Amino acid sequence: MDKNSAIGFGLLIAILIGYFTYSNYEQTKFKEQKLADSVAYAKAHPKPLIDSTKLLAASAPDSATQAVNDSARRLLPQAFRGAAEAVVLENGKLAVTISTKGAYPVAAQLKAFKTYSKEPLYLFNGAANSMNMILPADNGAIATSDLFFVATPRTEANGDKALELVADMGAGKKVTVTYALAADGYMMQYNVRLSGMPATTVPLSWDMKGLSTEKDVYNERLATQIYYRYKDNDDDYFTVNEEKNKTLEKTVAWLGYRQLYFSTALIADEGFSKVNIKSNTKYDAKDFVSKSTFTFDLPVKAGSEQAYNFKWYIGPNDYKTLKSYNIGLEDMVPYGYGIFTFVKYINKWFLLPLFTLLYSTVGNVAIVLILMTIIMSLLLSFFTFKSYVSSAMMRVLKPELDELREQCGDDKQKFSIEQMKLYKTAGVNPLGGCLPMLFQLPILLSLYYFIPTALPLRQASFLWAKDLSTYDSIASWSAHIPVLSSVYGNHVSLFTLLMTASSLFLAIYNRNNTPQDPNNPMMKWMPFIFPIFLMGFFNKMAAALTFYYFVSNMLSILQQFIIQKFFIDEKKVHAQIQENKKKPATNSKWAERIAEIQKQQQAKTKK
Repeated sequence: MDKNSAIGFGLLIAILIGYFTYSNYEQTKFKEQKLADSVAYAKAHPKPLIDSTKLLAASAPDSATQAVNDSARRLLPQAFRGAAEAVVLENGKLAVTISTKGAYPVAAQLKAFKTYSKEPLYLFNGAANSMNMILPADNGAIATSDLFFVATPRTEANGDKALELVADMGAGKKVTVTYALAADGYMMQYNVRLSGMPATTVPLSWDMKGLSTEKDVYNERLATQIYYRYKDNDDDYFTVNEEKNKTLEKTVAWLGYRQLYFSTALIADEGFSKVNIKSNTKYDAKDFVSKSTFTFDLPVKAGSEQAYNFKWYIGPNDYKTLKSYNIGLEDMVPYGYGIFTFVKYINKWFLLPLFTLLYSTVGNVAIVLILMTIIMSLLLSFFTFKSYVSSAMMRVLKPELDELREQCGDDKQKFSIEQMKLYKTAGVNPLGGCLPMLFQLPILLSLYYFIPTALPLRQASFLWAKDLSTYDSIASWSAHIPVLSSVYGNHVSLFTLLMTASSLFLAIYNRNNTPQDPNNPMMKWMPFIFPIFLMGFFNKMAAALTFYYFVSNMLSILQQFIIQKFFIDEKKVHAQIQENKKKPATNSKWAERIAEIQKQQQAKTKK
C-alpha cells in the first residue's frame, strides 16, 4: 500500500473509530437520562483506430491491366480520377486531417489534451467519419464523398491556415471546398461552392464516430448528448440513451454533439432544414462512445451557383470558450436541466466565477475544492447558527413535551395541538433546524452538475486519486456479481467510503443533539439509511464530487461542535424561553387556520 492510500485508510479508520466511540458514549448518556427523566476497472485507451493517411485500400492489378486503367482514367474529368490523400490543417490547439477524396475531415486531434491513458486525444479518427453532399447530375446524382479533389494549402499573412479543395467534374461543373483555421482557437471555417449545377434540393449528411477519451466509457456514454438551436433562437437537447432517432421540424441554426469533456458543432449561416438525427451508444466495443448520423437539406437559390458557409467547432466543453462565439454553444455545458434547471444560474453566476478565481490564484484543484467548501460554510453560517439555537430550544423543551405526551396519551391530535401551543408560547420554530439544509440544497445540487463538468479537474491528481474527474479506485474486480455489480460497480472508491462514513457520523451527531419523536421511528433511522443508499450511486461518480461532500461533512461536524460548545448556553436558552412565555401570544391567520383544521379533525375522530 502506498503512502496516499495509507492516508485515505487512516482517515476512514479515524472516522469509524470516532463514529463508534461517540455513538456508544451518546447511547450510554441517553440511557442514564431516560432513567432520571423517563457512512475500474481502469481501461487503457487504444491506439488510434486507423492511420488517417491510409484511407483507400485496393488490390494492385498486373502491369498490363494497370496500363489500360491509367489510359482510361486520363480520359475522365479530374474529379473522377486520382488517389485519396490526407492533408493536415492545424494551429496550436487543433489538428484536422482532411481527405482529398470527399474533401471532409476524417480525424480531429486536440493538441493540448491527452486521453486517460496519455495517448494523443482524437475526438474522432477514421473512415467512419464523413461529410457528404448529394449533387444533381445528368444521369441521376453524384455524392461528393466519391469525388477526388485537388488540394491547395496556404498560410495567410496573419498566420491563419487555409486549405482549398477543388473537384472539376467537367462540362462546367465544379465543387470547391475551403477550410480555414485561425492561428489560435477551435473554430474552423468550412465553405462549399457548387458551380454549374442547378438544383432543387441539396441533401447533406454528416457521420461521426466519437472516440472514448476517459477512464470509463460507460460514464462517457451516459453523458453523450445532442444539442441544437433553431433559427428562432429556441434550443433543446436530448441524451443519447442507447439508441435515438429524432426529426426536427423547424429550421436549425446549429447542431452539436457533446461527450463528457469535448464537443463538436456544425453551424450554418442560412440554417438546416428537414433535420434527422440518429445516434447510438449501445455497443460492446470500449474504444468509442457512439456513432451518429445527421442528415438535412441545405437551402437552394435560383441559378446554377450555390454557396454555403459553415463554422465547425471542435474543442473542449469550456464554458467561457463556447460563450465567446455568442451563438449559444455554452448551453452544451450541462450546468442544470430538467426540474433542476434553476441551478444552472447558480453555476454560471456564482460557482464558475468563484472556481475560476480560486483556481487562477491557487492552481491546485484539491485546495480549490476545500476553499470552496469553507466559503460555502461561512456564507451559510448565520442560518446554521439559527438552526443550532432552535435545536437547543427543542432539547430544553423536551421534559415539557414528555409531560404533554403522558397527559394526552394516545390522542395524537390533542398532543399535536398542545405541542404547537407550547412551541408558540416558547417562541420556538420547529422547522428552524431545516433552514440550513434548505439553503444548502441548491448549492449541493449545483455542485453535483458543476464538478463533473469542470475541465481543470480532468486528470488532476490528489492523494490516491489519479484523476479527480472520475472515480478513485483502490480495489477492482472483473467478475460480474449480481446486484452488487449493477448497483455498486466493480470497484471500491475510497472517497465514497469516506463520504459515507462522515455522513453517518454527522447523522448520529445530529440525532443525539435533537429530540426524537417516539411516534415516528422511521425518521429515527432515515438519516442512516440514506447515506448507505447513496453509496452505490456515488461510487461511480467523480472523485472530486465525493471529496467535496466528505470535506463538507467534516466541516459541518466541526462547526456544530464549536457552536454548541462555545456559543450556545442551554441555561440562557431556557431563560429566554421562560421570558417568551410571559409575552402575550399573537396568532397569525395561518396559525389560526391550522389550529382550526386540527380541531375539526379532532371532532371528527370523536364522532
